[in-house]
Amino acid sequence: MYNTVIAYILFFLSGWGVLGLHRHYLGKHGTGLLWLFTGGIFTIGSFYDFFTLPSQVREANIRNAIIDETIRRKDENKGWRNVDDGQSRIVREKEPIERTILKLAKANKGIITASELALSANVSMEEAKKDLDAMVNKGFAELRVRQSGSLVYVIPDLMDTDEPLVD
Repeated sequence: MYNTVIAYILFFLSGWGVLGLHRHYLGKHGTGLLWLFTGGIFTIGSFYDFFTLPSQVREANIRNAIIDETIRRKDENKGWRNVDDGQSRIVREKEPIERTILKLAKANKGIITASELALSANVSMEEAKKDLDAMVNKGFAELRVRQSGSLVYVIPDLMDTDEPLVD
């Protein structure tokens, strides 16, 4: 967090702002160099800074809070990445479908349905069924029938028991 008192101390130490130390402190390195080479834009910029320094400190603190929050979210939600398409934004990368299948199966004691996958992975029912069938074809999952007659996909490694299923 930037401090207004420190910003004013640097302002006065830099010859009433003409050297731009207060701007460097606030992370405004470009204008800090401009102030250094032009004497605070011939003291006009320094005069402006004298009156607006508290709001500049607030803006710098807000900017840092946004950056810190972005980093925190990125750490919490692995898979976030910066997108450089001319806009400053962050996009969540799509989790691999196999990972989503395994997470759902683990949460449901090894049993998963196409509708659960479609809802969690934000894909169509057809795509969810295709992905689950691919897991069956690879030998990682089995297609079984519940006692109620509904079809479920089973990941045997994540199952607790076979009780609710018919062989």
